Amino acid sequence: MKRSFLLVIVAAVCAAHLSAQTKTPADYVNPFIGASTSAAAAGIYHGLGKTFPGAATPFGMVQISPNTITGGDNGCGYSYEMAYIEGFAFTQMSGVGWYGDLGNFLVTPTTGPLHVVAGRHSQLPGYRSRYGKKDEVAKAGYYAATLTDYNVRAEMTVAPHSGILRFTFPQNKQSRIQIDLARRVGGTSVEQYVKVVDDHTIQGWMKCTPEGGGWGNGDGKANYTVYFYAQFSKPLKNYGVWSADIPAGQARKRENIESLQYDELIAKAQVIPGIKEKQGKHLGFYTEFETNKGEQVLMKTGISFSNLDGAKENLTQEIPAWAFNKVQTQAKAAWNKNLSKISITGGTADQKTAFYTALYHTMIDPRSICDLNGNYPGGDGKVHHAKNFVKRSVFSGWDVFRSQFPLQTIINPPVVSDMINSLVELADQSGEHYLERWEILNAYSGCMNGNPAVPVITDAYNKGIRNFDLQKAYLYSRNSVEKFGNTPAPHAMDISSTLEYCFDEWCMSKLAEQLGHPDDIKLYAGRSQTYKQIFDHEKGWFRPKKADGTWETWPKDGRLTQNYGTVESNPYQQGWFVPHDIDGMVALMGGREKTIADLNSFFEHTPDNFMWNNYYNHANEPVHHVAFLFNRLGAPWLTQKWVRKVCTNAYHNSVEGLVGNEDVGQMSAWYVLAASGLHQVAPGDTRYEIFSPTFNTISLHAAATGKVFTIVAKENSPQNCYIQSATLNGKPYNKCYISHQQILNGGTLEFIMGPQPNKKWGI
Repeated sequence: MKRSFLLVIVAAVCAAHLSAQTKTPADYVNPFIGASTSAAAAGIYHGLGKTFPGAATPFGMVQISPNTITGGDNGCGYSYEMAYIEGFAFTQMSGVGWYGDLGNFLVTPTTGPLHVVAGRHSQLPGYRSRYGKKDEVAKAGYYAATLTDYNVRAEMTVAPHSGILRFTFPQNKQSRIQIDLARRVGGTSVEQYVKVVDDHTIQGWMKCTPEGGGWGNGDGKANYTVYFYAQFSKPLKNYGVWSADIPAGQARKRENIESLQYDELIAKAQVIPGIKEKQGKHLGFYTEFETNKGEQVLMKTGISFSNLDGAKENLTQEIPAWAFNKVQTQAKAAWNKNLSKISITGGTADQKTAFYTALYHTMIDPRSICDLNGNYPGGDGKVHHAKNFVKRSVFSGWDVFRSQFPLQTIINPPVVSDMINSLVELADQSGEHYLERWEILNAYSGCMNGNPAVPVITDAYNKGIRNFDLQKAYLYSRNSVEKFGNTPAPHAMDISSTLEYCFDEWCMSKLAEQLGHPDDIKLYAGRSQTYKQIFDHEKGWFRPKKADGTWETWPKDGRLTQNYGTVESNPYQQGWFVPHDIDGMVALMGGREKTIADLNSFFEHTPDNFMWNNYYNHANEPVHHVAFLFNRLGAPWLTQKWVRKVCTNAYHNSVEGLVGNEDVGQMSAWYVLAASGLHQVAPGDTRYEIFSPTFNTISLHAAATGKVFTIVAKENSPQNCYIQSATLNGKPYNKCYISHQQILNGGTLEFIMGPQPNKKWGI
């Protein structure tokens, strides 16, 4: 009996080991990580990760995801703790604040009476449904949930430009698929068109403008049209359109569409059975049918931002049949191919999940908005054809220049050059002739500050990524720093803008050096020193100035005062942002020893959970380079200590696993690089700081050369976070940094780890 029991135990252990061995990178992905907008859980109005859990492909145009709310600061359209699903939309944003956009083409399977509003107000019944959390499933390329009010199981998967949904219905004489064509995450589309093409197909479009809210509630200037071509597995027999009369002058921004008054207006919509074509200001489409218990009804849709023909071709080429499982398999294969660009061993199962989910989140944007035929919407409102690049969109520049684009320079350099080409062509086609700092679907939204496209371009050029129009890129970079920069004319000097502009101007000087513009080298290198003008030696820190050159009044809480000349930060947090001139910054701050002590205190006062705070606030970007400064200050063991703590305490395998907004890949890219043991301080300078990695081995596949750079941490453990010694390709290595070219060359960097710092290594 004992022997039999022992054999069972051995078999179970072997099976578990085999299962672990056969898990692919995509199997580790948990799209629920960060999928909450809850301000209560975050302790700050910015909320948590704001990721979406739905199905996507790497950098794809289509993302089908559950949407739990319309309006509010819920840019991803979903928050895990919310009790209702309104439907499943075909476009999503990832990790953004500022009210969000997209969430277009909202599909909901329903039964019983037709409802034309979602139902956010108790006075009006709606089409939304409660859903079961126990059988909600999210994987790379797949999502499923049961809408319990209708007893319908909804599954979805995607191709890059199209998606397919599979609904399992109960027995019902009045089952339905309905599509809210007006729906938009941060507001509403302002005009829609739908046409019945044949007994299985509809096509149409939704026009989204700032008048309908959206990005920044209209302040982000998002102006786009989504075209669709949709087919149903069950023939269209009992179908129709609902159309609400929107009075002239009716406001339709976020706060309006959230109101009971607006929903009462929509609830009066005329339902028009059998109509084959309709254009209006608030439309929806439905098709009804009888179903047996367990009957599956499928729907597939191609999306385009260019035209109807593009939407049709995207669907018919990518999903020609009703092969849901095949599409899902292809989506997972695409993720495995892309996630395998970095391989890891060691760490816990939860750490592997955090890592591969982070890498997954870095491959949502910048997304392709090119159709399969190469067409894309241009900045002049016309359809263009891409030549030698893929038109990409959703450039959250202020966030992503720090970690997201440096990561892609290693594993996905074409994505970097594509985005540069896209920004340069936008500057050309729009007639703006400068580079937008936060772009979405050709909008010059003006969100945040700085000129982040300039460091992205400089970093790319210095790393050998040059597949873009160099002269135009240079011209528009120069125009950007002249339009928004530390110009000599008298002006108010806040801390955030001044420091960000200084770094951008340093990048501009480096680009000028590479391209042979000596006058610009001198001009922008000089302007990059402007940060010294706002350092108050009496207070010992940076301080904003008025336009007349006098200091702004020093607040009671001093440099801990949020928004005192700073953006989403305080002076203590923003003041460390002089990555291009650390020696100059240290001299202002009183020398190396004093700076190290102050920086270490900055971390020691930070709460262990790294949630929003007045010190090292990892929940937001201004401090994302700070832990690596110890390397530059001659105390690399402190970079090793604090980076390991951030990786351990700020990233988890849970819905609350991101301490702040994902910000279009930035929060996750920081972790991917930091957990790998390398990160830049100043993009544009090809130096990477190196430190203790989370995992035992990390192999980065350098796309530019096809070679593999492997980092090995021997004796690695939670306690052994300090580097004792290192070798590079078998030879002793005593530097705390490497170059981008060394990574591209491939090789092995090996650390011996220990529980106490070796203060002689890396000095």
